[in-house]
Amino acid sequence: MSEVYKSLSDPTRRYILEMLREREMSAGEIAERVSVSKPTLSGHLATLKAAGLVDVTRQGTTLIYRLNLSVLEEAVMSLMSAFRIGQDAPAPLPRATEDKA
Repeated sequence: MSEVYKSLSDPTRRYILEMLREREMSAGEIAERVSVSKPTLSGHLATLKAAGLVDVTRQGTTLIYRLNLSVLEEAVMSLMSAFRIGQDAPAPLPRATEDKA
């Protein structure tokens, strides 16, 4: 899961995921919309792929990227659970009773 959070920490990678939320895209289409060098973009895409956030298929010589929503959902649910978002507040601890002797 730490690879997923590392991947999500970069604004360029989050932007790529936002684009892929709309539709699958080729590496060339992504490159047209992201203002980084091709080697840098390749590194971002490799990081997203290693984290399981994107799936890649080859169509001839073209690589097609699509969002793997289940991994992203799992990361969000894990964060929500860690911070108890959407859960009932924990019961308060019982107060210590004082001895009145």
